[in-house]
Amino acid sequence: MRPTESHIVLFDGVCNLCIGIVNFIIKRDSENKFRFAALQSESGQMLLKKYGISSTDIYTLIYISGEKCLDKSSAALQILKDLGGVWRLFYVFIYIPAPIRDFLYYLVTKIRYRIFGKRSSCMVPSPGVKERFLG
Repeated sequence: MRPTESHIVLFDGVCNLCIGIVNFIIKRDSENKFRFAALQSESGQMLLKKYGISSTDIYTLIYISGEKCLDKSSAALQILKDLGGVWRLFYVFIYIPAPIRDFLYYLVTKIRYRIFGKRSSCMVPSPGVKERFLG
């Protein structure tokens, strides 16, 4: 496995909430281990194909960590765990059954554009963090 295939966060590149989450991770990732790609990007689409995920499923958070490919609430909780520090405490919610966690995740995905807004095109990373974004 290449180093670029670990700690990859795939996100909806036009969703303001998702972009906010990416910025949250960047600010707290003191080891610079996380990499990012919009689900709509060429890199994002290639990774979806590689892991057998439908390329039309651009409404979820996906996290590739080592050989694992996680989505929805499992992805969010693993990201928090891998961020370390106080954030890893949230991993305790992994003990809530996935269908319950993912139902709550689904509810947020249904209202995120209305509450947080949507961009007309994918985010363009600032020069200071551009190297952390794939292709």
